[in-house]
Order: sequence, then C-alpha cells, then structure tokens
Amino acid sequence: MLCGAYRVERNHVHPLMSELPDVVHLPARVGHHESLRATVELLSAELLSRRPGSDAIVTAFLDALLLYIVRTCIHTKQEDGATRGWAAAINDTAVHAALRCIHDDPTEAWTVASLGQRVGLSRAAFARRFTATTGLAPMSYLTWWRMVAASRRLSQSSDSMTDIATYAGYTSPFAFAKAFKRQFGIPPGQYRRQGNG
Repeated sequence: MLCGAYRVERNHVHPLMSELPDVVHLPARVGHHESLRATVELLSAELLSRRPGSDAIVTAFLDALLLYIVRTCIHTKQEDGATRGWAAAINDTAVHAALRCIHDDPTEAWTVASLGQRVGLSRAAFARRFTATTGLAPMSYLTWWRMVAASRRLSQSSDSMTDIATYAGYTSPFAFAKAFKRQFGIPPGQYRRQGNG
C-alpha cells in the first residue's frame, strides 16, 4: 500500500478539487489507467531502491500520481455526460481556452468581451457558457485566480505591494488590498506577516 498526503491551504483550493469525491476508487482493470499504473510502479520501485535523488523523484511521482488520479476522475465524469462543473469546463473547447488565457496571463486586463473574442464567442454567449459550465462568472474566476497568485507571491517573495498588485492585474495597491481582503478576510500585509500560504 502506498500512502501520501498533501497539505492544502483552504483559501487556495481550486473549485475542481471540491468536486472530487471524498474517496476515489479506481478498479485495476486490464487496459485501464495505464499511465496511473505505470506511475505507481515507478513510485514503488523508487521507494524500494532509495538511490541518490530519490527524494526529488518520489515528490515528482507523487505529484504526477495526484494529477493522473484527478485526470481519471475528470475523464470518468465526462464519460458519464457531465454538463456542469470543471469536468465539463475542461471538455468545452471555448471555456477551456478561456481558462488557459486566464492562467497563462493573469496580469492581462481581461474583460468578458476580450475573453469571448479570444475564444470566438460574443460577450453574452461566452458569459452564459462559462457561468453555466463552471458555476462562476468569468470575472469572478479571474479575480479568484489573481488573488491566489498574489497570495503565493506574498508568501514566497519579498516583492513590494505595488509589484504584487501589478502582478495580480491591479494598477493600484489600494484596489488590490481591498480585493485581497474581500477574498481572504485580511489585508495582504497581515497575510504576509502571518506567513500564510
């Protein structure tokens, strides 16, 4: 039996993770989940050998294992015909493309219209489709993603508030601080001092 654990900051949990069941059971049927099975075998071999570099390799395999499990869960939901939620969003080419735009460049001055244009939909059609699929309005998701990115920067760097505000897509540190407090319940300076993340 292999056991692993991840420490998850509640404020940073992606909505996709909240859609996963408490227990994921993946039957070991021949021909199913080859990548997952191969990762488990590689992880097992690395844990048994404990050669130089094992700590880094085991960590990488655990990350890969988690991603393969999540991918399998998403694929199962898609096969079951999920029409709402993150499994459906990943399967919807327009919504998935918009999510990639947001993730790849959160500092861009995205609007519903610019995201819609990027994925080939009108503003209204894109907003309806994104919200119906993910359960979040596009700008709500964008704000959440920016705040998560900013909170990581606060925890992992000594960047100034102005730099972090800019990184999060805000032209004013005051507007950023207000949005941050609305998301996390405390100002960014206090968040940094408390060592969150």
